[in-house]
Amino acid sequence: MNRFTPSFTALLVGACFFLAGCGPQKTETATPPAPAAAGAKVIEITAGDNMKFNLAEITAAPGEEITVALTNIGTQPKVAMGHNWVLLKKDVDAGAFATAAMQAQSTEYLPASQQDNVLAHTRLLGAKEKDKVTFKAPAEPGEYVYLCTFPAHYQMGMKGVLIVR
Repeated sequence: MNRFTPSFTALLVGACFFLAGCGPQKTETATPPAPAAAGAKVIEITAGDNMKFNLAEITAAPGEEITVALTNIGTQPKVAMGHNWVLLKKDVDAGAFATAAMQAQSTEYLPASQQDNVLAHTRLLGAKEKDKVTFKAPAEPGEYVYLCTFPAHYQMGMKGVLIVR
């Protein structure tokens, strides 16, 4: 003899589904990155444990608004393999800047004595971190060096050039 009626069975099954829906839910809590400035040309640059940027050259028109979005795709911690993106003014000696930066750990390798030589920069990033900076390309056409100022990275070839034309 069947002790459960069809309506009781349906009620029991419905209660099971209801209770299953009350369990813990996996939700995404990551905040999406802020959008780039309206109309800005977005340049995606990656930096990894190989101490190279994925782009060695960027072009822009004089005064063009640019957003550089830097992602550290490496696996090493920031203290061992941090990366930043620093754009220097035209004709600044990048080697001398990088040498001065080696002594500026407390300011994330951006030497206070050289701030007047910087057009734009991101913060120093550890593995899997991202940052972006929006700026206007210089009005004067020419070549502007960008580099990572973490010790020895410039010397290992972590540099590129913004060509304004």
